[in-house]
Amino acid sequence: MARPPYLLTVSDDGRAHSVAVAWTWHDDELDCAVGNRTLANARRRPDVSLLWAPNDADGYSLSVDATVTATAGTGEGNNVVRLQPTRAVLHRPAPDGATLASGCGADCVPLVRTAD
Repeated sequence: MARPPYLLTVSDDGRAHSVAVAWTWHDDELDCAVGNRTLANARRRPDVSLLWAPNDADGYSLSVDATVTATAGTGEGNNVVRLQPTRAVLHRPAPDGATLASGCGADCVPLVRTAD
């Protein structure tokens, strides 16, 4: 079973806040169940990221940048943020710490949305 992603938001003092989230598709957006702090951060700073850790030691992580398009919740276990993905990349360290042709020490695969 795949691990849940981490939703990364930014708090009022500029610190990163990360929590594992349950998510579902809603058309071409993602709905994530969140706690009160994450909901407050997302309402104030709508640029967020999701990070899926790899399932295998040499596997790719999936990093998705997104914009919060809607929020809902009363703080009593029903908080949801809706996210529109804006950019995604598969990422893993380069084998044996090698520097790749890109000049980077990572193996990155940008993902591009295709027409339906």
